Amino acid sequence: MSPLHRDQAIHALLDHIRAEARLCGPETGRPELSDRVMQAMATVPRDVFVDPDLQDEAWLDAPLPIGHQQTISQPFIVALMTDLIEPQADDVVLEVGTGSGYQAAVLAGLVRQVQSVEVIGPLARTAAQRLQGMGIHNVQVHHSDGHRGWPAGAPYDAILVTAASPVIPPALLDQLKPGGRLVVPVGPQHGRQALVRVCKDDQGQVTQASLLPVAFVPLTG
Repeated sequence: MSPLHRDQAIHALLDHIRAEARLCGPETGRPELSDRVMQAMATVPRDVFVDPDLQDEAWLDAPLPIGHQQTISQPFIVALMTDLIEPQADDVVLEVGTGSGYQAAVLAGLVRQVQSVEVIGPLARTAAQRLQGMGIHNVQVHHSDGHRGWPAGAPYDAILVTAASPVIPPALLDQLKPGGRLVVPVGPQHGRQALVRVCKDDQGQVTQASLLPVAFVPLTG
């Protein structure tokens, strides 16, 4: 893809994300995504995270396969989930499900540190190498079971889960700071899933809201 066509594809993707945000706004409460999040989406080169055979599809607003029966998420969903955790510059964030490393790269430009957990070894290694090669040094990738979170880095200002779980793993709730935000797809592998936003108040009380129907690969481990 030529630089001109690539720039056009990026602008078209950003326009599509904005349109999807407006369409889903009544459900998500986010008819407009923050400028910081949209800038991160514009800056992170999604084509680096997809297979060479899929380069022509890299800037479409669609999930794509990355091997091992996993996918790189639809960009709108990446942008929405990022916006829902309300990332702040000094935050420490846990990502569960590194996959290709794309979501971690988006987060890296918005927060101080990202701890990312991936249960599939080859994906964890490739993502870590890719992120380092891109000069992204505030993401640490761990080959581990995401149900357990990453206790060594806890507590977290925000947690973002990129695979669906039938219930919210208790370890993730335990590792979320008071005042923190957690976004996770909840539901069975082949059944109805919903994107859920969890907030923990300063006293440690948890509230949750089901926002949007989604379809994610299962959280395994």
